[in-house]
Amino acid sequence: MPVIHGGEQGDSEGPEEIEVRVDTRFTPIYRFLRLLVHGLNRLLFRTTVEGADRVPIQGPVIIAPVHRSFIDFFVASEVTDRKLHYMAKDSLWKNAVLARILPSVGAFPVHRESADREALRRAQQVLEAGEVLILFPEGERRSGPVVEDLHEGVAFLAARTGATVVPVGIGGSVSVMPKGKKIPHPQHIHLMVGEPITPPDRTGSGRIPRSRIHQLTQALTESLQDLYDRSVAVTGRY
Repeated sequence: MPVIHGGEQGDSEGPEEIEVRVDTRFTPIYRFLRLLVHGLNRLLFRTTVEGADRVPIQGPVIIAPVHRSFIDFFVASEVTDRKLHYMAKDSLWKNAVLARILPSVGAFPVHRESADREALRRAQQVLEAGEVLILFPEGERRSGPVVEDLHEGVAFLAARTGATVVPVGIGGSVSVMPKGKKIPHPQHIHLMVGEPITPPDRTGSGRIPRSRIHQLTQALTESLQDLYDRSVAVTGRY
């Protein structure tokens, strides 16, 4: 997840405009893989979702879940039937099988060690096409019960594109597949979708004050903490 620097964000300071083709189609391979993931989520993890009706049915949306397990990528897809796009760490493309599958499910790589402008441009294009982007605001898998130090890319993209931010708590995924494990252990996972957060307004000059980026990030932090605590309470496990 890129880190956005600077005092105020405006069009002149944002990513350069480039032509990026965003595939909005429900292709046969996408439909097949989506059904496969959905089936595995329900069969292996008995995945349940609370508040899915809070996800807007149209317009640009950033789904912003907590991130404690690799399996979060799969179960987060349960919150909406809309076409999904993912920003995922570039190291996943080193796996030959994943490298072929990931683009088919709307994923594109991001270099987490630095502010990846190419990934940021791609994310912006996805949202400008009115699509749904799943973006983990913690940037990488974290550990422990506290949600803190979120990257501000979610808030920046929301402000720049007018996307609604939807926080999601995920309970039980750590028990299913803790960091370092390669085989998931079937247990119940519960997702709790929070109230949508509207994007920050620009100033009269069209700029995005840094203070408004901070405010959205703080609101997202508080919402995610509450949702994470409540979703964990449902499963009884992290």
